[in-house]
Amino acid sequence: MAGRLDACPCAGTTLDRLLQPAILAILAEGPQHGYLLLERLGRLRLARGREPDPTGVYRTLKAIERRGLVNSAWNTPEAGPASRRFALTADGRRCIARWVATLEEYAGGIDELAFALRRASRSASRATKGRGARRAAARRCCP
Repeated sequence: MAGRLDACPCAGTTLDRLLQPAILAILAEGPQHGYLLLERLGRLRLARGREPDPTGVYRTLKAIERRGLVNSAWNTPEAGPASRRFALTADGRRCIARWVATLEEYAGGIDELAFALRRASRSASRATKGRGARRAAARRCCP
């Protein structure tokens, strides 16, 4: 049962749209190699202790590079493997400012929604009267 709810959107595991601003925020601190970027993304609270999907991260990096928000260059040291280093561009910095405004607006909407859900949850709990009924309702929440 817990496994089903862990993969459900109500568990907050489908926040892929926030990958772009997370990448931009990390790159704002300075250029990063892809593997270090993955490591840093995994440490964000948003990742919930899970390592991000490398394919998704590199796909996002390519997309934002095509849009001119980051650039990359190959680092080919004399010893060791080549690695790609990503850096934020001026357009990327402007994009960060836009993300700040967008996320602040979302935060207000999320606060409002959380309040409404708390109120609805209390109403549903009173209506079902009983712990077993609440658990059954939670299981039905997400197939």
